[in-house]
Amino acid sequence: MRLVLVALALSLGLTGPALARGKTLSAELQPLSFLVGRWAAPEGKTEQGTASGRSEFTIEAGGGALLRRDHTTLKTAEGRRAGSLGQVMLIYPEGGGLKADYSDGAHVIHYTKSEVQPGRSVTFSTVARDGAPSFRLTYALEPGDQVAVKFEMAPPGGSAFKTVAEGEMKRAVAKHRKGKKGEG
Repeated sequence: MRLVLVALALSLGLTGPALARGKTLSAELQPLSFLVGRWAAPEGKTEQGTASGRSEFTIEAGGGALLRRDHTTLKTAEGRRAGSLGQVMLIYPEGGGLKADYSDGAHVIHYTKSEVQPGRSVTFSTVARDGAPSFRLTYALEPGDQVAVKFEMAPPGGSAFKTVAEGEMKRAVAKHRKGKKGEG
């Protein structure tokens, strides 16, 4: 029976993360399918030093949302550990476009606009508000199963964005655990 299910999934084109989770993305989120899976990020630049970490994009809510979970380790410009943080971001279709809500437990960013190049890139941005900075977050697929990530901020009342952090994520290779005695 198991072999039949795998053969059926392969014949329907359900491979990779979709097969692992048994879920597919809605039509509105399908252009972001390149993000689904686990990613590892070697050290990238930040305003204060470097950051490295891991991310996972999972299909949620019956394919109607993508959930990004991150763990980031921060280092100073001198290479000393400066802390770590967990982050989440929910990406969802609404009003004919894609939106996203980010939180690291201390900050919340509501991305209300997006520019999508299907299967290649997505840029999320906030709407300028009086007295508040504006943010922009870009994911761009690169050769070698990598994604470039760039997080930018414009000061309150300003339109010139400055890069706060940037780096690359490489698709993480799934580790197979050896079965226990008696497992197949």
